[in-house]
Amino acid sequence: MKIGLLSDTHAYWDERYLIHFKDCDEIWHAGDIGSSLVARELSNFKPLRAVHGNIDGHLERLTYPRLLFFECEGQKVLMTHIGGYPDHYAPEILKELNELKPTLFICGHSHIAKVLYDKKRELLHINPGAAGNSGFHVVRTMIRFEINSGAIENLDLIELAPRG
Repeated sequence: MKIGLLSDTHAYWDERYLIHFKDCDEIWHAGDIGSSLVARELSNFKPLRAVHGNIDGHLERLTYPRLLFFECEGQKVLMTHIGGYPDHYAPEILKELNELKPTLFICGHSHIAKVLYDKKRELLHINPGAAGNSGFHVVRTMIRFEINSGAIENLDLIELAPRG
């Protein structure tokens, strides 16, 4: 299963999302979509799994949950917008991490791309950074990866362009 992962689009649309995710089976958005137009364009292109973020409005909050937990190719995936990272998880996600015991934890919010393995929880943490134009990040980023028979493979950090 090939996954295109992005976050923090903040209502910004870039045709390069489609170019970089053309071979993906699904697109996952880790919140702060910012616009139903962005979500609609992504979901018209590929199946979309998304969570809402702190800047998302009423429509995005009704359409997309705060938290998604699902299985994909043997990985137990937990996705939310505000999640923190290993040894610095957001307090509001600790209960779910402890109870659900995901093997892949995805979040956004920080606008900083990170891929870290949490030895204590035995999970891979991925934050794709920010694909949109709003925020303090310098370069807009996304991630593309594969999940094959429980293994996460071929992870690529995609740098779109400088912000602004």
